[in-house]
Amino acid sequence: MALNNRTPTTSTVIHSDHGSQFTCWSFTERVRQAGLAPSMGTVGDAYGNAVIESFWGRLQIELLNRQKWRTRIELSSALFEYLEILHYLTRRHGSLGMLTPVEYEDLHPGSARVA
Repeated sequence: MALNNRTPTTSTVIHSDHGSQFTCWSFTERVRQAGLAPSMGTVGDAYGNAVIESFWGRLQIELLNRQKWRTRIELSSALFEYLEILHYLTRRHGSLGMLTPVEYEDLHPGSARVA
């Protein structure tokens, strides 16, 4: 989905942790086919994953802990709305100088993106 919606450049770094879904051959191969640069934090290094860990914590508190969904489709729709509307369009990020991701990308066209 990120590849289709974000059209990352070949200088884009995709950062992940050591979870099995990110260390499997198929994921690594897909990242390479897309021309992305894989990056993986070191085990136990909180700083390498600080931004994404902050995101997961916020998602857990603001969305996942607040209700239960009857179906996977309902949950999928809620996650989509959270990511595409709240996170990208309206939430200001400290790591982006208190801009939304969309505002940041508009101000910095052609800069390296993170998928």
